[in-house]
Amino acid sequence: MSGSGQESTHRTIERVARESYGRLVAYLSSHTRDVASAEDALSNALVAALTTWPQDGVPQNPEAWLLTSARHSFIDLVRHRRVAEASEPTLLLLREEAEEMTLSPEFPDERLKLLFVCAHPAIDPAMHTPLMLQTVLGLDAVRIAHAFLVSPTTMGQRLVRAKTKIRDGGIQFEVPQERELAQRLDAVLEAIYAAFGIGWDEMAGVDQRGRDLAEEAIWLARVLLRLMPREAEVRGLLALMLHCEARRPARRGPDGRYVPLSEQDPRQWSLPLIEEAERHLVEASSRGRTGRFQLEAAIQSVHAERARSGRTEWKAIMLFYEQLIGISATLGTRTGYAAAVGEANGPQAGLAVLDGIDPDDVSDYQPYWAVRAHLLQRLGKTSQAGNAFERAIGLAEDPAVRQFLLQRRG
Repeated sequence: MSGSGQESTHRTIERVARESYGRLVAYLSSHTRDVASAEDALSNALVAALTTWPQDGVPQNPEAWLLTSARHSFIDLVRHRRVAEASEPTLLLLREEAEEMTLSPEFPDERLKLLFVCAHPAIDPAMHTPLMLQTVLGLDAVRIAHAFLVSPTTMGQRLVRAKTKIRDGGIQFEVPQERELAQRLDAVLEAIYAAFGIGWDEMAGVDQRGRDLAEEAIWLARVLLRLMPREAEVRGLLALMLHCEARRPARRGPDGRYVPLSEQDPRQWSLPLIEEAERHLVEASSRGRTGRFQLEAAIQSVHAERARSGRTEWKAIMLFYEQLIGISATLGTRTGYAAAVGEANGPQAGLAVLDGIDPDDVSDYQPYWAVRAHLLQRLGKTSQAGNAFERAIGLAEDPAVRQFLLQRRG
C-alpha cells in the first residue's frame, strides 16, 4: 500500500478506536466480568489492525472485526495466565458467541451497564468518575489525572485497583434494580458531566477529540433518560449540556480567538438545542425535586434568554447561584456566584465574595483569578488587577484564553 494509503488506513483505525472504544470494552466486559482484560484484549486487536488493515484493506465492518479479534485475544490472555480451569465458564461463553457474532456483526450497546458497574458501592467512591471516564469513554490515565489534579502514575495505580475490585468482587454487569439505581445515579451523572467538561475544555471550538467526547456525554445522558425518565436530575444534566453545546459555534471567532459568553453573538447559538434544553428543564422542574444540575441548567437558561431579550438578568443568575451554593458549595460555584454578584451589585460586592474564599483553595484555580482581575479592573485598581491578570494568564492552558487575558490586561 502507498504511503498515502497507509496514512488513510491509520486515520480510519484512529477514528474507529475513538468512536467504538467504549462500546467494545463495555460489551467484552459485560460478557467476561473482567474490565482490565477486556481493555488489554481490545488494545491487542487495535495493534493487529495497524498491522493487518494496511495490507489487506479496511474490513467492511471494522467494529465487528475488532470485536472478533479482541475476543480471540481475550481467550489467549486467559490461557497464558494458566487459570483456564477457573475461567472455563468465560471461555465457553466466548466460544459460544463466536458463531453468532460471525453471522451478525451488530451487538448491543452495554455502556450504560458498565457505568453503573463502575458506580458500585464496593468501589472507592473517589474512583467512580475516573473509572467511568476510562472504561466507558476511553480516556487515558494522563487526561484523567490532569482533570483530577493527581499524577498519571497515581491515577493509573488507582484505576488498576478499581478494575481488580470489579473482577475479584464478582460485581454483576447489569443495570441495578430501582432501589440500587437511585443510589448509584449521582456518581453516573457526575461522570457524564466530567466527560462533557473535559471535552468542552479540550475542543476549544475546533479539536475533534474534545468534540467527540462532549457529544458522547450528551448521548449517554439521553440513554440514561430513556432508562430513568422520571429522574429530574437526569433531565437537568441533559438540559445543562445542551445549553452549553448550543453555544459551541460562538465560542471562537473566525481567527480562532476566544470569545467570552458575554460577548458572544446569540445569532450563532443553536436555537433547536436551546429549545430542547428548555423542554427538559421545564419537565425537570415539574418533578418538584430541585438539584444541582437543574440549577446549573437554570443559570445557562438565563444566559440563553439574551438571544430573545438582548440583555442578561444577572439578579436571576445570582439567585440561582445562591440556591446552588446551598446544595454544592464548590470552588467553581462560589467563583461563579462572585462573578454574578459583581455584575448584579457592582464589582466591590463581587470582590467581597471572592475575599471570603480561603486563599489556599484558589492558588491554582484559574477562573478565580480571571474573575478577580476583571472586578479589580472595573474598580480602577490597576496594579492589583495586573497581578491578578498575571496569575490568570499563567494558569490558563488554552492559548486563545491566554491571548484574550493579555489583551484585557493591556
